[in-house]
Amino acid sequence: MSTRGKKTLVTGADGFIGSHLTEQLVRLGYDVKAFVNYNSFNTWGWLDHSPSEIVNELEVFAGDIRDPHGIKQAMKDCDTVYHLAALIAIPYSYHSPDTYVDTNVKGTLNILQAAKELGVSKIVHTSTSEVYGTAQFVPITEEHPLQGQSPYSASKIGADQMAIAYYSSFGLPVSIIRPFNTYGPRQSARAVIPTIITQIANGQQSIRLGSLHPTRDFNYVEDTVRGFLAVAQLDKSIGEVINIGSNYEVSIGQTAEMIAELMGSQIEIFSDDQRIRPAKSEVERLWADNTKAKELLGWEPTYAGVDGLRRGLSQTIEWFCNPDNLKQYKAGLYNL
Repeated sequence: MSTRGKKTLVTGADGFIGSHLTEQLVRLGYDVKAFVNYNSFNTWGWLDHSPSEIVNELEVFAGDIRDPHGIKQAMKDCDTVYHLAALIAIPYSYHSPDTYVDTNVKGTLNILQAAKELGVSKIVHTSTSEVYGTAQFVPITEEHPLQGQSPYSASKIGADQMAIAYYSSFGLPVSIIRPFNTYGPRQSARAVIPTIITQIANGQQSIRLGSLHPTRDFNYVEDTVRGFLAVAQLDKSIGEVINIGSNYEVSIGQTAEMIAELMGSQIEIFSDDQRIRPAKSEVERLWADNTKAKELLGWEPTYAGVDGLRRGLSQTIEWFCNPDNLKQYKAGLYNL
């Protein structure tokens, strides 16, 4: 399915992955409408830092994903919708779960209902590897059981199931992309890789982290964006859930050591109690099986294995170590 020449909406365009996706769509010649979170400062998140030649090609719509009226207005002239807007911080979901249901579940419902009423041709709904919880088998296929081990992951399971329900009930052309742990320039310091990099870049040798033994499947943001594009472009992705991951497992502790090596720093790692999830909430192991993405979409990671991870980390470190970028992060604080 070609979507060039048709209006494309990206919700969460002001965020980490959303801004990278938005920029790439513009570079590829798409007519893009960027849905950003309305705020009194009139800021567009990371799009405020995009090159002028990108921003000048954008139509920006400021709204709230929780409001069905604004969502429908934003979607009126759109053929394709990439739905990325969500609350994603796990620790924040422990004490403010209600807003996760409103944003992640109700926000997704707003997108789906508007798409149904407006006859949108394709919706790419963003899931997360967190819905799998701790791996019961590895690598994790799309058939792995879903486990809501945090209010955040429970809200994303609810959103995913709502998307599946609208496909099954109304034939809505929705695809579910399930990225594993995406990292790269612009990522929030609430994520572990920016947490490590910003502490080291600010001269700290005693690095504070949560649990070190859990494993993750880190996927560089360029690969994740290519996954979004592939899912949107192919009709055979409709009604499918598709993992986007590197198929490489590494522990948090090993990742911290690799980052320190790449930054030429000697560090000591301390476990900070406030950064540790409740025992039953910690996702102990994530490792993506990306066979379906390869076979269905022709997608595979270009930053695969240990060499790919080192290359992606090097590019991420370079971005964060730019003083203009680093100063935007509060490295000395625990970002809830």
